[in-house]
Amino acid sequence: MLISLRNLEKSFPQGVGRTYVLRRVDLDINEGEFVSIMGPSGAGKSTLLHIVGMHDTAWSGEYYFMEEAVHRLGHKQRAELHKKHIGFVFQSYHLLDNLTVYENLEIPLSYRNVSRKDRQSMVADALDRFQIVGKKDLYPNQLSGGQQQLVGVARAIIAKPQVLLADEPTGNLHSAQGKEIMELFRSLNEAGTTIVQVTHSEVNASYGGRIVHLRDGWVVDD
Repeated sequence: MLISLRNLEKSFPQGVGRTYVLRRVDLDINEGEFVSIMGPSGAGKSTLLHIVGMHDTAWSGEYYFMEEAVHRLGHKQRAELHKKHIGFVFQSYHLLDNLTVYENLEIPLSYRNVSRKDRQSMVADALDRFQIVGKKDLYPNQLSGGQQQLVGVARAIIAKPQVLLADEPTGNLHSAQGKEIMELFRSLNEAGTTIVQVTHSEVNASYGGRIVHLRDGWVVDD
């Protein structure tokens, strides 16, 4: 089992009680699956994705990633695990504004002890694959939203992560670009990458093999 969540909960104090964002979530994801998480706004979808991606540490319950008990790991160990195995596509790009496109793509490789020569060839491949070679020396604020999202996806997959997590990956793209991203996800999944995406789009969800529905923080259908 690649990802296993048991009795996962996230809440915050409100007045005398607590407000729950996620309630008693049990979820297993096998290697090679393509899972879509759907549900109305405020259902806890993005929160769940950020917990799986190890960005969010304020939760209770059990989380096993590749048999490793994430809930028992310290901050540094979680960060190591994330950097080695997980790629994340954010809805709002999260590119580093003071770095060029080329440098943004190189960053995840520098976490993984990839040699300089290999880094150069991997970045060149990614620039080529996403048809952004001409943009490599530009900064994020010089790109359109669609181009920034392409760079964000390229950065997420450049180090060939085992798991790709995507939060509304086509939310800011026009339909042709969105389709291109989803086709790319499908081919990555066919090549063995496990994908978990949060989406409002039935069309995007149809690219995967499984849909998990959240409502008010509960898994209501899987």
